[in-house]
Amino acid sequence: MLTIAYIGNGKSTNRYHLPFALKLDQQIKVKTIYSRSGHSDWAPIAGINYTTDLNDIYGDPEIQLVVVATPSQSHYAMAKDVLMHGKNALVEKPFTETSAEARALFALAKQKNLLIQCYQNRRYDSDFLTVQKVIESGRLGDLLEVEMHFDYFRPEVPASITHFSVGTSYLYGHACHTLDQVISYFGRPDKVHYDVRQLLGTDRMNDYFDLDLYYGTLKVSVKSSYFRIKPRPSFVVYGKQGMFLKAGKDRQETDLKHFYLPDHPDFGLDQPADYGTLTYMDDAAQYHEEKVVSAVGDYSRVYAGLYEAIINGQPKTVKDEETILQIELLEGGIQAMQNA
Repeated sequence: MLTIAYIGNGKSTNRYHLPFALKLDQQIKVKTIYSRSGHSDWAPIAGINYTTDLNDIYGDPEIQLVVVATPSQSHYAMAKDVLMHGKNALVEKPFTETSAEARALFALAKQKNLLIQCYQNRRYDSDFLTVQKVIESGRLGDLLEVEMHFDYFRPEVPASITHFSVGTSYLYGHACHTLDQVISYFGRPDKVHYDVRQLLGTDRMNDYFDLDLYYGTLKVSVKSSYFRIKPRPSFVVYGKQGMFLKAGKDRQETDLKHFYLPDHPDFGLDQPADYGTLTYMDDAAQYHEEKVVSAVGDYSRVYAGLYEAIINGQPKTVKDEETILQIELLEGGIQAMQNA
């Protein structure tokens, strides 16, 4: 059994972590949740100790893993504190604000023979897993281009933030999902082109980004905006023999927002109307267009991986160098925006 605690008792902990940790009740025990104020808009869960004293976590020898689910600006200091108290750490994304901070945390963890990892749950999004399945089927032929979109229509968000900061930037807050997907599947790019903007004006919130990552002749584009009243498809993949279009995103987040939790057998599952469309020419020059049944997304796989790493000594599912590369790309995007 892997016994864990949380620092932070807000939306991140209650919506994106607890439902998936609690699902693995034969492997994971959630013992303690800390918040500074002791107040939460979320209903307490029976059997969990809620505290305003961090020593209830740090002084408990049963707790092996501490999840840092605080605002991103505090991740580095909080994660360092966790490691200094001899606990393994899982840190919400973005992992840190700088690659130097990320390297320092990984070095400290290695020095203390501890695990620290970023919470990259979007590796287990249904749409992303489905794209991998299509690519690996070979029906697209050699890949030429991948477009990834993560759009919103929330103009009130950038309108409410009058001064730029890394911590509130759209790039750090959302490219941390999609860039990790790219890195996890395609690796380190040969080169990157950045188009990162402040659509409401200089020194306002960064509210748009369009990043092109090149892998030889393959271009992978990561695009997002707060001003898309109709979102672009989640994925469009082009190969020499065809294309695959997946319009809708993974449904886990939608279900969670409606408090429809992973204990339901159809949690997060696409319906046939949500399936992506694969269009291609086969080796006999015959045209095909067909629906592709979506892969099953499951964020609990993050916690299953942590159990295997900490209890059974298996490799981490998110490599240190992948997290450092992601932060370097985020830094590069902000620098390009500021130099534009």
